[in-house]
Amino acid sequence: MIFYKTGEEIERIRKSSLLVGKTLAEIAKKIEPGVSTLALDKLAEEFIRDHGAEPGFLGYGGFPNSLCTSVNEAVVHGIPNNQPLENGDIVSIDCGVLLDEFYGDSAYTFEVGEVNPDIRKLLNVTKECLDLAVQQTVSGNRIGDIGFAVQKHAESNGYGVVRELVGHGLGRGLHEKPEVPNYGRKGRGHKLKPGIVLAIEPMINLGRKEVAQLADGWTIITKDKLPSAHFEHDVAIMTNGQTEVLSSFEEIEKVLKEKSN
Repeated sequence: MIFYKTGEEIERIRKSSLLVGKTLAEIAKKIEPGVSTLALDKLAEEFIRDHGAEPGFLGYGGFPNSLCTSVNEAVVHGIPNNQPLENGDIVSIDCGVLLDEFYGDSAYTFEVGEVNPDIRKLLNVTKECLDLAVQQTVSGNRIGDIGFAVQKHAESNGYGVVRELVGHGLGRGLHEKPEVPNYGRKGRGHKLKPGIVLAIEPMINLGRKEVAQLADGWTIITKDKLPSAHFEHDVAIMTNGQTEVLSSFEEIEKVLKEKSN
């Protein structure tokens, strides 16, 4: 069953989603070679709680931490640990918060120090896939239009599109219907209507599309051990039929720009 949101409910999801962006911006300040993902996780939990919210992932389905931190060939659901990040790594940081009964859920893949140009291109193309997906999230379109846009752009650049993991509806539940695959056919799938809120999250591999799960029961990696990138926005079709991105990368990218100067 798909839960359509009122305008007031969408605004509450927006507040949660924007807090995720602020949390990721705080984390962005600390990402550098030598820092551990567990240290970033502790920072995130403290920041979220200081802002009157709860970490959305902590304890969800038994997940042990507040962030999913997926390094290099890890696609998603990486568990924070004490291993220091190294120059040239990339790390996808996926964060969720629960604020005023509604979830926000967003992800950003960060460069650690200086990364190879081919990996930087993977990140740029994956973010472009997300932008193209948002452009297809309009009233009257279908879920397949979103997946088709992601798949076409990723595969035209020679990348693999993960099939086993999908975006999802978002609201009082962290994962609601409908599922939002990153591949598909135009005109197929659930029709998009005002009141729908989707967490759209392209997961794009530098190499092949196949993935595997590690023995920890959570971490998903690429089978060929090549890097993977992941970006996620929360997107609503408002009650007036207009599409709005509820989450934001603005503060994250402001921090990254300041660090690079």
